[in-house]
Amino acid sequence: MTSVGDGRTGQIAAVAGPWTPGETVTTGSSGASVTAGPSGETAMTGSPALTASPGAPVGAGQPGWPAHPVPPYPVVEPDRITRLVTWLQARLPRWAAPLAALGCIAGAVGYTIWADPTNSAPDAPPTCFLKLTTGLDCPGCGGTRAAWYLLHGDLPAAARHHLLFVFAVPFLLYLYVAWAGRLVFGWRLPQLEITPKAIGIFLAVWGVFSVLRNLPWAPFDTFYV
Repeated sequence: MTSVGDGRTGQIAAVAGPWTPGETVTTGSSGASVTAGPSGETAMTGSPALTASPGAPVGAGQPGWPAHPVPPYPVVEPDRITRLVTWLQARLPRWAAPLAALGCIAGAVGYTIWADPTNSAPDAPPTCFLKLTTGLDCPGCGGTRAAWYLLHGDLPAAARHHLLFVFAVPFLLYLYVAWAGRLVFGWRLPQLEITPKAIGIFLAVWGVFSVLRNLPWAPFDTFYV
């Protein structure tokens, strides 16, 4: 059995095979005909008389076809976290999210200044598990010290400890200012477009940097911390 459809009207015709090249078969009361080509392909011609109205069950109004209602798509129930976030968004003021993010930033800055990661004994064990077990810098090694030097205005020392962190900080700060300013004050600052391609390039550069800084030759050993 071969089914042929007409996308303009929704009419479906069912014609039994096998097909003979050049054979023309009329589908019935609709007046449409199906012609088999040299390779057995089919083409539907004519103007079907029957149409399917929008929302009608499948096969409705077509002779010989049972009418089944199309089941609706199931509605996916949101999970608890999604419901909580939706509830908070509906009830909290617009400045709540920027304020919470600013609190996290302030906590990280305060901890960095208080802990002073640059003031450690020469024989102190590293806090990084990869560096402790292999002696190699991980992709994040030196980031906290770079932040501490940035907070104290020492840009060269910050770049030596983690060059990519220093490169990313201005973009991260601008993203926060543009986002928070739009929500709280209605500012229309240009938004940075972070595409998947840009993220992939940054991660690739970060990976190459993480390998190069562990090489024991100049100038790569300058960035080993």
